[in-house]
Amino acid sequence: MALTSVHSKFHHPGVSRVDYKTLHMDRVLTAFLARLWHRGLPSKLSRAGDLTVDDFVDLFLANPDVFEGFDRDTTTRWVNTHLMDLVNRGRVNEAVAGPRPLHGFTYRFRNSRKSRPYGADEQLYEMLAETPSALQELRSFFFSDVDRTTGAIKPGPDTDVETQALLHLVSKAYGKVEDRPDTSKPRRPYPLLCREPARLLAEDVMRLLYHQEHMPRTVLVEYLKILFAFHLALYHLRMIKLLPRAVAAGAVDTSCASGHKGADAAHQCPYRVHLFVDVEGVPGTSAALLAEHSASVWYGRIQRFVKATFEVKKLDEFAEHLMTKRRKLTAPQDRPYFSAAEVLTLLGKGYKSERDNFFDQRVNGVLDDETDPPSEVRQIADLGLSPFDEYIEMLLHYKGRYHRGYIVDCLDSLLLKNRPGALLAQPRGTRGERRFVLDARLLEILLQISLLRPGPDGNLSTSPMRIDEFLAVLRERYGLYVDQLPDSDGFTGADLDDQSALRANSTAFTHRLREIGYYQDMSDAYLTQTITPRYSMGTTLGAEVVR
Repeated sequence: MALTSVHSKFHHPGVSRVDYKTLHMDRVLTAFLARLWHRGLPSKLSRAGDLTVDDFVDLFLANPDVFEGFDRDTTTRWVNTHLMDLVNRGRVNEAVAGPRPLHGFTYRFRNSRKSRPYGADEQLYEMLAETPSALQELRSFFFSDVDRTTGAIKPGPDTDVETQALLHLVSKAYGKVEDRPDTSKPRRPYPLLCREPARLLAEDVMRLLYHQEHMPRTVLVEYLKILFAFHLALYHLRMIKLLPRAVAAGAVDTSCASGHKGADAAHQCPYRVHLFVDVEGVPGTSAALLAEHSASVWYGRIQRFVKATFEVKKLDEFAEHLMTKRRKLTAPQDRPYFSAAEVLTLLGKGYKSERDNFFDQRVNGVLDDETDPPSEVRQIADLGLSPFDEYIEMLLHYKGRYHRGYIVDCLDSLLLKNRPGALLAQPRGTRGERRFVLDARLLEILLQISLLRPGPDGNLSTSPMRIDEFLAVLRERYGLYVDQLPDSDGFTGADLDDQSALRANSTAFTHRLREIGYYQDMSDAYLTQTITPRYSMGTTLGAEVVR
């Protein structure tokens, strides 16, 4: 039986705005750019029909004053391979999702039906909105060469070829596309259940953008996409851990809402993520087996997260009922809706009578929709649970596996499974186990960020770092464990075999650093094993030097 819409609603924006589906970061970033330009609102485009590769090629060829010497064959191959994000690439049903998001206005050329961000753009924007300066930095980067008042575009001399082409396309198509903010979908900022992931995301974005003078734009945009996916994945892993515990306790840790102030253990978030990552990347090794165990623990929590999400959503509907129908609850002063943390207070004894009545009607509604309830539903009804728990168990029977499958797909895509920048790998085939990994490109991004540190004057500058210091940064800032096992999230300590695996993983980590050019063996002495920044910025030596 398909549940009616009254029962099947699942998502609560206070937990996540993502509609759990497989995500493509090109399309997430493209939609995010529209929100960046329209101050948090999505864009509403008016254009006749979807654009094809030929439409873009025609636009190039129709403007020889700007695109001098372009021929159709070469231009078609260039557009196809370098400028466009295509769905079903190489297949008969290949279609344009949109141009690669190298510049802010590329969102004006996307085909909306092929370029769906499934709410990840909104989640990203609302997390970054906690730090307005981060949004401003991103706006300045993606909409450089654009006059904010007039919308006029003037590519600078340092703009790369791909971005120049996209900018000229925008200017040539100016007036043919109507772009305006979609005011029918106003922002609804929900208080975050934990402010820590948003703070880390904003800090990392600003540190990465600090490299924009030293790095090709195409490379930096690629890094930003991986960084966004990385932090969205860490955010959702934290929610998978936080939400079931919060529902069980009937409240969220108060320090999460106010923000964790210090770096020491006493002030750290109790829902921090701890992942053991396999650096060597070879399935079947001891380190890989530990990383498989780590991944299995986290993916095994998804079912409880589905239940907790249903509980929060249904309590939110209960709150809405109390406020609008019974007038026994008032909305917060600053907004007409409730946060996820606020609806958890309705689990208290003071609301028991109203809660039982409300959810008893919901249970009867589910049973009334069934002419012959399945045996599992009858068993749930016979358990003697409270109406609220009985209703949630029934929803899980009908929709639990469905939502779990989509959350797994969504998490796989955010962890960039088997892709550049991956934090997750899985061998091809149905029996391959997932395991956490540390792909070279993700490692390089985290290095760029970590080697940029504030000096005594508060300004950022690059400086060498010992390998053990960087491993500590990975553990304490991101929860990524390489040379140690976590003390929670599926691990209780390392035995003799584990120690051997950890040494091998540490050696593989050093080799990986050497491969990507951040480390050279100068000596066996421990204190000389340092990681050297690729760029020297903000140093006291004077001029900035690019190595």
